[in-house]
Amino acid sequence: MSEKKKRSFPTAFTVLFIILILAAGLTYLVPSGKFSRLTYDDITNEFVITDHNDEVSTEAATQEVLDRLHIQLALDKFTEGIIRKPIAIPGSYQRIEQHPQGFLDVVRAPITGTMDTVDIMIFVLILGGIIGIVNKIGAFDAGMSALSKKTKGKEFLLVVLVFALTTLGGTTFGLAEETIAFYPILMPIFLVSGFDALTCIAAIYMGSAIGTMFSTVNPFSVVIASNAAGISFTEGLIFRIVTLILASIVTLGYMYWYAKRVNKDKTKSFVYSDEATIQERFLGNYDASAETPFTWRRKLCLIIFALAFPILIWGVALGGWWFEEMSALFLVVAIVIMFLSGLSEKEAVNTFVSGSSELVGVVLTIGLARSINIVMDNGFISDTLLYYSTEFVAGMSQGVFAVAQLVIFSFLGFFIPSSSGLAVLSMPIMAPLADTVGLSREIVINAYNWGQGWMSFITPTGLILVTLEMAGTTFDKWLKYILPLMGIMGIFSVVMLIINTML
Repeated sequence: MSEKKKRSFPTAFTVLFIILILAAGLTYLVPSGKFSRLTYDDITNEFVITDHNDEVSTEAATQEVLDRLHIQLALDKFTEGIIRKPIAIPGSYQRIEQHPQGFLDVVRAPITGTMDTVDIMIFVLILGGIIGIVNKIGAFDAGMSALSKKTKGKEFLLVVLVFALTTLGGTTFGLAEETIAFYPILMPIFLVSGFDALTCIAAIYMGSAIGTMFSTVNPFSVVIASNAAGISFTEGLIFRIVTLILASIVTLGYMYWYAKRVNKDKTKSFVYSDEATIQERFLGNYDASAETPFTWRRKLCLIIFALAFPILIWGVALGGWWFEEMSALFLVVAIVIMFLSGLSEKEAVNTFVSGSSELVGVVLTIGLARSINIVMDNGFISDTLLYYSTEFVAGMSQGVFAVAQLVIFSFLGFFIPSSSGLAVLSMPIMAPLADTVGLSREIVINAYNWGQGWMSFITPTGLILVTLEMAGTTFDKWLKYILPLMGIMGIFSVVMLIINTML
């Protein structure tokens, strides 16, 4: 009698497609609705108001107009360019004709999602090409061999260093999508150092996630949210720094516990069943006992590749870069490494193309994840969910209000994964509610940051499924790893938020 075939967890594609269908189903159940939105036109010095019927009107850009619309923001927030995106006008929510997303909308959404994210896809494909060339010439093998000798007995320092750097990037400039570039170069190093794939994912992904969740000066979350709430982002800064440090210590403690557990018994790894596949994907034929010469050519190629990362971080943090500029940077790096590789022109190009093809699954996942947001946006249900949320928290006591805000922003974070998008939509409406219960608006900013950030640990519409596809593992393995930490961080956030209301 043949052995019954074991069922495996669905791939990222299947998980995302199931969520896409569920999102389309929500557009039949949740009423469609819109808030009117206001933008500032710096050419005409006017406010442009778009109502729920998409009818456009203009008003003189004055403080009186803002007061009349119950937008509790100073005029200079608009005239000085601090707030650029359309903001929701409080009290303007209106039901509109239902926009259910049917079969054709669902099948079109992945195509539209792919077109919307083509800049990220190009970046990933170029990165894959570089990895292919660096692997072909043996530079990774030689580098890992040299590194493993130097880090013997101090392996966890690698986890601490990577986590600290990505956390710093997350809390200062919102390092997130850019971390996709880190996996191909760091995963082999973590594997050679004795860690499993989940520890590498946690060091990179959770570093940026904890950093962005407990943002201190991140312009794409805490700064834009504070501006939209009508307060300075420096309010509560010291408290946010202390919370970030404590959260980082807790997260590193959990990662250390798991890494030591796996180090003692490899079968305790949640990705133990995938270990051979992951090793083959990232280490190939690497043999730790074999001595791969670390020649000048290999060293130079690795140095050039490594130098691209601080340049990338500088560009994103200070140079206003996005994926077009990042892709251009890595394309230059690819061309330089091709010349230095010692490979023939034909071999170098074919290796680059072959390396890119290894990440086709990752880029298709990116497009499919975006399609879920497209379906929800086209169904006009996000504003409705925000409206119901504001009705829910109105009139609550201080402590309950703070915790309810955290829960609401966790919920909204699933449907509106863009931190800046959620901030400008929700803050003009949510922040004034803090005044009604006698709390600082800083509480709402922290609830927004921590709630949305907490949900990002597992939000399939965010980066996690793309990350898992890159790492060669599945969502169920990640859930086993992250859910205990997610519970700890949820309790931690509630406690810190309650403490925040007492200060």
